[in-house]
Amino acid sequence: MAYDLEEQEQLDSIKAWWAKYGALATWTLIVVLAAYAGWTGWNTYQGRQSAQASVLYEEQQKSLLAGDNAKVQRAAGDIQDKFSGTAYAGMSALVAAKSAFEANDIDTTKKQLQWVIDHGRGAEYKAIAAVRLAGVLLDAKSYDEALKVLSGDYPATFAGAIADRRGDVLLAQGKRDDARAAYKLALEKTEAKDPGRQLIQIKLDAIGGDTPTA
Repeated sequence: MAYDLEEQEQLDSIKAWWAKYGALATWTLIVVLAAYAGWTGWNTYQGRQSAQASVLYEEQQKSLLAGDNAKVQRAAGDIQDKFSGTAYAGMSALVAAKSAFEANDIDTTKKQLQWVIDHGRGAEYKAIAAVRLAGVLLDAKSYDEALKVLSGDYPATFAGAIADRRGDVLLAQGKRDDARAAYKLALEKTEAKDPGRQLIQIKLDAIGGDTPTA
């Protein structure tokens, strides 16, 4: 059936548009489809990675309860090597640090906590690791290193914990005024219902509270 005049004009317009923009439209469509396929594939890959990492994490938890530090460390290493892009990597490193500390393996404790700070996913995990690592360094009298760890960019929700640990380090250095200021900031940034406030207040009162040193 022949096209009438109006249909023929429309067809000619389409042909002209296609001749001018058809190749661009085709490549644009290919790029969009490829991006969608890549995004879908990446999500599938990430889901599979998380599922596999969760299995290792559960095994690590069992090893922790059994007091088998060697297996705990091995599981952490496997997750970090194979599934470092998942949240389980940071979680398992924190578990490994706890296990190593209880086994009096301080070097491994520091190594695992530093891994979270350097490579972990999630700012919250990094902040937890920083507070714990600074505590380990404080015990080792590595005060400057501890303060450096605490100087990182961490979520505001951890400002109280960071300031509290900073106060501990400064007090150990004999810097009472600086420690007092840090404890005051810790109180300011810690919610009233947080049980940790009481300990912060005790430490602040112990060094004179609002009373400046001579």
